[in-house]
Amino acid sequence: MFLRRNSPSQARPEERLITTTFILVTAATFAYFISIGALIPTIPRFVEGPLAKGEAGVGLAVGAFSVSAVLIRPFIGRLGDTRGRRILMISGSALVAASVLGILLIDTFVPLILLRLTTGVGEAAFYVGAASAINDLAPEGRRGEALSFFSLALYGGLAVGPVLGETVLGTGNFELAFLVAAIATLTATFIALSIPDTRPEIDDDEPPVRRRLVHPAGVLPGTILATSIWGLAGFNTLIPLYALQLGMSGSKTVFFSYSVIILLFRSLGARIPDRFGTRRVGRTALTFSAAGLVVMGLWTEPVGLFAGAAILAIGQALAFPTLMALALSAAPPRERGAVVGTFTAFFDLAFGLGALSTGWVAENAGYRGAFLICAAVAAIGLGLMFFIARRDDLKTRRAQRVEEYQEPSSY
Repeated sequence: MFLRRNSPSQARPEERLITTTFILVTAATFAYFISIGALIPTIPRFVEGPLAKGEAGVGLAVGAFSVSAVLIRPFIGRLGDTRGRRILMISGSALVAASVLGILLIDTFVPLILLRLTTGVGEAAFYVGAASAINDLAPEGRRGEALSFFSLALYGGLAVGPVLGETVLGTGNFELAFLVAAIATLTATFIALSIPDTRPEIDDDEPPVRRRLVHPAGVLPGTILATSIWGLAGFNTLIPLYALQLGMSGSKTVFFSYSVIILLFRSLGARIPDRFGTRRVGRTALTFSAAGLVVMGLWTEPVGLFAGAAILAIGQALAFPTLMALALSAAPPRERGAVVGTFTAFFDLAFGLGALSTGWVAENAGYRGAFLICAAVAAIGLGLMFFIARRDDLKTRRAQRVEEYQEPSSY
């Protein structure tokens, strides 16, 4: 679990990372996730309040968008490799804005689920486009750093969004809250219009790219990511209501402090995955994720909620850039869209199933049971990280034996 710096022989020459296009992609991502963040406290309260549904209904509404996102994301990844990243960002953010505005016209539960499914399609397109563009722009040896800065914009939006959403919502102004969320997404659309396409140029002499819906490089890292995101889904789904049960006035301070810790680690520690290695950092991330959920499950007071959220934030800050860098290191540049599509599909799958399951568990076994089950899922991911380390060690040893066997003997 402990971090150790990679050897100097692994260092690469410094190349320029921050460019105009990089800034535009991160700016669009920031605006987009302000909208997503604003919906985090708004959707649960809208479901439990005007739509009169319980925790299970909240879980279904929060996680519904993940169903369509996980189904469409592999196709979106292929589309990004063939048609470009820019079109995904523009169409995805515009579709999310339309689906959020649609909530203003409904007053029953089923249409909300349909709109959330539409949101999932747009979310898949925007996110694959933005993440693929960032990876296109990242110099070799600085991919973990690039993804940390990219996710800094993501979590910056998620830090501002819940505070903005809950503040605008007040005691029940859902129309204004959804309108503000839609405006933030439309802002991302307008920024994306000025972003050039970033796909790597294809040499005519290179063999044709293999078009795969599910890229094998993204499967195991994506599975590990899913075990971490399961807990995040439970956190986002339950905290707006759990905070009220603990006697707090709302959840925005919890989400804000959680996101501030994410921002600090992603900015000040942007190079952690590159310097200390994706496998070591991955194990550390899953350990902190599981520990934070255990603290929230066992320490049922406001201070316990803040402490658990802080520990969980450290794990989440490290997990995503580390695991995506691990996935992308095993694929050629021209297949990045497919890798990102496969890898991030596990995010949607885990977020949807996590929201649904934790909502159901909370309704039947309480919040403590829901948090502890999420911790157990994260522990499975930690076990998979040790499996990767063991597998890679065996591969290295086999390669060394083959090399030694092939060396000519000298007498």
